[in-house]
Amino acid sequence: MISLRPLAWSAVAILALARLAVAGDATADVAPPPTPPQRPAGLGAPKPPAPVKSDDAASKAPAKDANADAAQPQITPEEAVQRADAYLDSARMMTADFVQIGPDGQRSEGQLYVDRPGRMLFHYDAPARLEIVADGRSVAVRDQKLDTQDLYFIAQTPLKFLLKDHVDLAKDTTVKRVTIDDNSATIEIEDKATFGGSAEIALVFDPDSFALKQWTVIDAQGFQTVVSLFNVDLTSKPDPDLFHIQQAMPGGPNSRH
Repeated sequence: MISLRPLAWSAVAILALARLAVAGDATADVAPPPTPPQRPAGLGAPKPPAPVKSDDAASKAPAKDANADAAQPQITPEEAVQRADAYLDSARMMTADFVQIGPDGQRSEGQLYVDRPGRMLFHYDAPARLEIVADGRSVAVRDQKLDTQDLYFIAQTPLKFLLKDHVDLAKDTTVKRVTIDDNSATIEIEDKATFGGSAEIALVFDPDSFALKQWTVIDAQGFQTVVSLFNVDLTSKPDPDLFHIQQAMPGGPNSRH
């Protein structure tokens, strides 16, 4: 049976999303987007058209701009990271529905609430009885079925990136790869300062608005979890009572400080 903790960390890392960063020299590690292959000059070139008479109507047509059909330039990896920073930095509060696919293929749904800096709640719908709460200082992983609660410092979790007051993807973690296509902009990062070892996170953004759509977390044990966001609301302030951590539960919490 898959432990709930990898699922919890994967969900937690969802909002590691906001504070991802590249180390000072990480820019060199980000591969630029591929450029299309160039046709060798003269290779299979068609024969020039026969000359036309001066009174031919076609000869009077304006010349076509050689650059009219040129593809719009693609943004660079550095620009993609900066735009992701800007979106995440502007998301001071968030309410969203999420769907999570765990390491065992199990599907879970729930609601996400964020009030930066420092506060967040992942609430899982039944039959799951799991909550992940950050109150500005600590993160609690509550298993209501087992009646347990594990406590962590925010700095021990990927949540620190989401919950900081200012987002800087180029500072807080290592950006390993940036991939951009017509459907998404994906920023892959690594955080080596999480509890239990390093974690790799792939953040998927809309290529136009750079709104966060999805993330994939691979934890230190190799467990992979995918979380997708829906019905995102960046204007409604969540109820502050959602982010309360009960310091003592029946049976006693399992503190991981």
